[in-house]
Amino acid sequence: MNYNLPFIPERPAKPRVSGITMVMDKGLSITEAENLVNVSGEYIDLLKLGFGTSLVTPNIKEKIKLYQKAGLKPYLGGTLFEIFIIRGLFDEFIKFVDSLGLNLVEVSDGSMELDNDTKCEYISKLSKKFTVISEVGSKKADVHIPDDEWVAMMKNELQAGSWKVIAEARESGNVGIYKSDHSANTALIDDIIRNVKIDNVLWEAPIKSQQVWFIKQLGANVNLGNIAPSEVIPLETLRLGLRGDTFFTFLPENLKQK
Repeated sequence: MNYNLPFIPERPAKPRVSGITMVMDKGLSITEAENLVNVSGEYIDLLKLGFGTSLVTPNIKEKIKLYQKAGLKPYLGGTLFEIFIIRGLFDEFIKFVDSLGLNLVEVSDGSMELDNDTKCEYISKLSKKFTVISEVGSKKADVHIPDDEWVAMMKNELQAGSWKVIAEARESGNVGIYKSDHSANTALIDDIIRNVKIDNVLWEAPIKSQQVWFIKQLGANVNLGNIAPSEVIPLETLRLGLRGDTFFTFLPENLKQK
């Protein structure tokens, strides 16, 4: 903060377990990554190298070291895990992660079908060597997962060794925990909130309206992911009530205008 305003929500210091911001890098250059770290690094916790971009991005090891030096935790998008798994290359996936010097991995089944018991076996194996986050939900709009199955899978994956479970929305924000019009699937989200510890869930929220909705529902320190690099500071202002959408959210009642 460049000025010490009153009535600003307290944000925990890094490394955080709540109030996490996960940013998606879909192929930033080294210069762009440096600029991101210089301007927004303080507000970023996790840095996802989206889907299969790490296989084709130049100077990937240099960029990973840059993020790590800045105190960010980079990792490969869950789709890359699936790309290896569907080809029967689990051991090769581990070797690739090791070669990049990463200590955080994502396990997902959003593109391919993977029995949850099998997925949990992968989580358990990987958690012996890495910190694991797992993603629940399909990237396909026509795949419907009953709410109770969502909750059960999240619980199973946390028990298997996941540090956090990600609630799927894609970078488009119109599947999984959202409806096709980008609005929140409140029935599903309410079921998750009732049954899973909130700090253990990372909600994908690529669109401002979704970020606002979660902050108003769950507070400044809700875990949010799939944030675009250009939206990190705007998101932080939403968390702190420094933007019109959350202007009155954290003010005392005597300052709120009807």
